[in-house]
Amino acid sequence: MSAMTGTAPLLRASLKHDGRSLAPWIVLATLLSASSVLAYPWVFPTQADRAGLAAAIDANPALGLIFGPAHDLTTADGFNAWRALALGGFLAALGATFTVTRATRGQEDSGQAELLASGVMGRAARLLTACAMALIGSVLIGVFASTVTIACGGDAEASLLLGATFAATGWMFTAIAATTAQLGADARTANSIAVATLGILFGLRGFAYALEAPEWTVWINPLGWMQETRPASGDHWWPLALALAFTAVALVVAFALQARRDFDQGAIAPGPGPARGTIRTPWRLALRLNRGPIISWAIAFLALGVVFGYFTTSVKDILGGDSAVQRILASGASTEADLLTAFLVTILSLVGIIAAIPGVQTMLKVRAEELGDRVEPIMAAAVSRPRYYGANTIVALAAPTLYLLTAGTLISALAATADIGLTFGDALLQAVATVPAVWTVVAVSVAVVGARPVVALAAWFGVLTSFALTLLGPTFDLDDWVLGISPFRHVPNTSAADPDYTGLAWVTLVTTVLLAIGFTGFRRRDLAR
Repeated sequence: MSAMTGTAPLLRASLKHDGRSLAPWIVLATLLSASSVLAYPWVFPTQADRAGLAAAIDANPALGLIFGPAHDLTTADGFNAWRALALGGFLAALGATFTVTRATRGQEDSGQAELLASGVMGRAARLLTACAMALIGSVLIGVFASTVTIACGGDAEASLLLGATFAATGWMFTAIAATTAQLGADARTANSIAVATLGILFGLRGFAYALEAPEWTVWINPLGWMQETRPASGDHWWPLALALAFTAVALVVAFALQARRDFDQGAIAPGPGPARGTIRTPWRLALRLNRGPIISWAIAFLALGVVFGYFTTSVKDILGGDSAVQRILASGASTEADLLTAFLVTILSLVGIIAAIPGVQTMLKVRAEELGDRVEPIMAAAVSRPRYYGANTIVALAAPTLYLLTAGTLISALAATADIGLTFGDALLQAVATVPAVWTVVAVSVAVVGARPVVALAAWFGVLTSFALTLLGPTFDLDDWVLGISPFRHVPNTSAADPDYTGLAWVTLVTTVLLAIGFTGFRRRDLAR
């Protein structure tokens, strides 16, 4: 029997039953691209409006960390390339990663893989099926995004190249996820390694462009290759060949590792548990279940604080070397201090949005424990539902707070050492003022998991909405009431002469309501329903 035996029927069955999981990533990437082309001529109808957009983007280098360089903002296709290239590739990479992990280690964790292996199936069939699903999904993301963008008025070549870049990014992370699936001891570990790799490469790409680092820093980063395709401002197709070569090599490594590892095991083996259990309270159980992620995220935010802090120390030079920024200052529309504090608010809001992600993961872990039938035995003991849910909620709120303040302290310390007009106290106060907005985002997941866990995907609504409105919304000149849906919109600039903290009071009220919904729902609903 060949190692690939059974791949074709398994792929057909997998696409039929799990193909729908690809739909959200296709829709998000398509909307991201098509909306840019549709809205650009409406929001920025004149050359003056477009010049103002370019100046505003140049005046806040934090946007370059996410979107990369803006090569041409005078056309709809150039604007679309700036706004969608990096983010669309990021979405395609996430979709590919989750698809591969779910169809490989996820099946092993659930026991489904053993049932499949009991039939006529080769050793490599499941991994090949998972990779094929992710590769097909990535291609569909590219095809739908480019087709819809062209239909909305986008240039054919620029739109096709943009879609091809989405697909190529998804292909590379299909191979990376296939490799991490052989390294992690379970699906959660494999996912964490792959997503961490994506986050690191994405961040390094942003810093390489924002700090105008040497060119080699771009070319050692696979996501830098994708940025260099430059749709609408060069239309370079050849970097896609590098992505295909990377995908082929990484897939060879993945299949070689898969052939050597034991079933349901990984190269990174988990440590043995204690001979006798020592956990006696829901609080200690919540900490134990999330100990690994807490440590990993804490290390990540230490690094994030150092990197963002270093970027903050350089922001004055970056702004000083930009002619568009100098025109803003010369016209009296703003001051250098205003630009610096606006930059700090954006950076800390970005850190806060990232900090909310592990909080949401903690609440989704509660749902996973339910579905694994590991919560009912706890409820059978002298543990009330509010006590159990409260312990996990405290961890979900406290850990992101720790992450944000850790990164904020490092950013503040580094900013204070540079002659940029920011003191340690002012910068740290801004970080503290961002905490309530993070709690609101996490509270959305508390409400969803507690009251309506069957739509667990909605737990990410707070993160996605905050990111879209905080970082994408201003580029479309949306009304204040729309931008105000994001809790980070209500974070005051604490360095202002008379900061308004009223918004934080409303944000805190919304958080309280969401927490009440979550606790009430968890107390009344059936478990694992």
